[in-house]
Amino acid sequence: MASQGAYLKRNLGFLLTIGILAALPFALALINGQSIASLLANEAGNAKFLQGLLIEIFILAVFAISYDLVLGVTGLLSFGHGMFFAFGAYLTGVLLKSFGWPLWQVLLGIVAVGVAQALLFSIVLPRVKGITFALVTLGIAAVFDILIKSQELNPYTGSDVGLQGVPRPAGLSPVDDRLRFYYLALLFAVVVYLVYKRFVDSPTGRVCIASRENENRALTVGFNTFYFKLAALMVASITAALAGMLHTLYKPIVSPEIAGLGFTVQGLLMLLIGGIGTLSGAMIGAALLRLMEFYFARWFGESAGFVIGVVYVSIVLFLPYGIVGTWQLKRLQIKQGRERLLSYITNARKNPVAGDSS
Repeated sequence: MASQGAYLKRNLGFLLTIGILAALPFALALINGQSIASLLANEAGNAKFLQGLLIEIFILAVFAISYDLVLGVTGLLSFGHGMFFAFGAYLTGVLLKSFGWPLWQVLLGIVAVGVAQALLFSIVLPRVKGITFALVTLGIAAVFDILIKSQELNPYTGSDVGLQGVPRPAGLSPVDDRLRFYYLALLFAVVVYLVYKRFVDSPTGRVCIASRENENRALTVGFNTFYFKLAALMVASITAALAGMLHTLYKPIVSPEIAGLGFTVQGLLMLLIGGIGTLSGAMIGAALLRLMEFYFARWFGESAGFVIGVVYVSIVLFLPYGIVGTWQLKRLQIKQGRERLLSYITNARKNPVAGDSS
């Protein structure tokens, strides 16, 4: 019982977050005057629209946390991480639409491609580091971007227009099965977070962190950091590709924009907002950035980009380690300050000043 109590206390925030997200579709339906029966029947309404927005957030959160494993945990600056996501998205569409594969075969294909992408990036790992590795990964991703936009692959990828008309497997229609899709995306995000948490806390993850902090020292004590970096790349590549698969199943069009540098930069912004190397910060950053994009575009129109830039600069200035990173760094000071304030209040009550006592 004591161990269960300690586990609940340690993971209370995480469990509460899952509970809130699980109940959120029903709460949104009630707030918008929609009955539970209509929610379960996937009838149109504002609650259904907000479910779709949350599905996008879950998918982006997985992409962001996969980037955090590569950059924040392992210390590999990659400008081609968006290719992992885009390859999974396009391959899912091509296999479903042009080749008629069943979903389980597509899933196996995505996992295989995730491994292959990690191996492709790992070819240059022993030879280049730092900004050079970033430029090489950018070049690899640029080649992929050119290929999907080429006229030769137009029948499969749709070129500049994007991939359209992808058939959805039975029971996973983003229109008719929105609530089911919501819980699938939520479950996927939760499982990925738990797997990543376990990876970071494992000996492999600790060596990845050591490699980020001081790779020469890790090599000196006998660790071949190449294999640990490769393991992190494989985990990140597979999960990013699976997020791309969900993206294709949900979105009506697979846009070529997800294969460009801008999408990777967007992932980097998510990490900076939430906190690099914190895992949970990456997911929070993804949620905040997507919500800002949506609501600021509604409130400020064409000025939305400027307002987002102001918010981003403010976060960098006042929360230099991101939201979660700054909280982890300052929470001990906040706790000490709260305890000091409470002690002042308690002492003031016990020892009133002479003027008050008279």
